[in-house]
Amino acid sequence: MGELERFRAMLEETNAVMNLVGPDTLPDFWLRHAWDSAQLLEVEPRALTWADLGAGAGFPGLVLAILLKDRPGAHVWLIDSLGKRCRFLTKVVETLGLPATVVHGRAEEQKISVERVTARAVAPMERLLGYAQPYMQRGAQAVFLKGERAEEELREARKSWQFSHELRPSQSDPRGRIVCIGSLRRVRTA
Repeated sequence: MGELERFRAMLEETNAVMNLVGPDTLPDFWLRHAWDSAQLLEVEPRALTWADLGAGAGFPGLVLAILLKDRPGAHVWLIDSLGKRCRFLTKVVETLGLPATVVHGRAEEQKISVERVTARAVAPMERLLGYAQPYMQRGAQAVFLKGERAEEELREARKSWQFSHELRPSQSDPRGRIVCIGSLRRVRTA
């Protein structure tokens, strides 16, 4: 818990000058951010390599890196297109000595191979699947944290994508869902 607390303090300090998360969500850090992110390891306990697309303030990626720190072979790729967020992520990774690499760039343009690809609050499912597709083509499975509109987003995504999926309830928010995506391919249009 010490490293999660240090991350929380760094987030609070940086958030005062750069909007990384809504300031009203900081008092709920443990449930809304930390536990929400950590529950992915209960869903995928054997996965060691992760890519967090649109890593933002580090949820879920930094939490995963903290929790996986002592596991041999563990590594988390924190991918974000905004330089200021990447600087924050890099500071946390270096300060805490985490098994993580920060990548400043567009998620769908990276050539990274991982076991799991994840994201939280990045985009609607239809677009998110486009970002995740290159990773999934290299063998990754997707595990996304979604809110109360998860089922609706999946229906919309089916207009453009074919995929297998499993919905699990979030343990941190009764309205949230964990969406596990297996096979993925774009729907061919005539």
